[in-house]
Amino acid sequence: MNLYRIILPVHDIKRTVAFYAKVFDQKGMRVSPGRHYFDLGSVILACYDPAADGDGDDFEWQYHPNQYLYFSVKNLVETRNNIADSGGTLIADIEDMPWGERLFYARDPSGNPVAFVEEGTVFRGPG
Repeated sequence: MNLYRIILPVHDIKRTVAFYAKVFDQKGMRVSPGRHYFDLGSVILACYDPAADGDGDDFEWQYHPNQYLYFSVKNLVETRNNIADSGGTLIADIEDMPWGERLFYARDPSGNPVAFVEEGTVFRGPG
């Protein structure tokens, strides 16, 4: 069994796609008026704007404050610099975590909590 797609609710598909396109350095692919997919290797990040897709605009999806999506990146400093330049909000500076990951936290333009972890420090559990 493999996880292959994550739906990320967004409020403004154009603004959010521009953000992730810059951060991921890829265009991704629009699959419907309110869905845009980014191929991140083994998982697709599907940005979903219900209003743009004709599914109504009354959704109240809200993440728990600590419910982050984590992305591994090759250049953590460059990625951090791209966050503010592309409409995101930085939450914290780059940190070294007790479990060995080097990361920082941010919010995308829709307010979704995201974290970026330096490739090579990703922790996948003991062993």
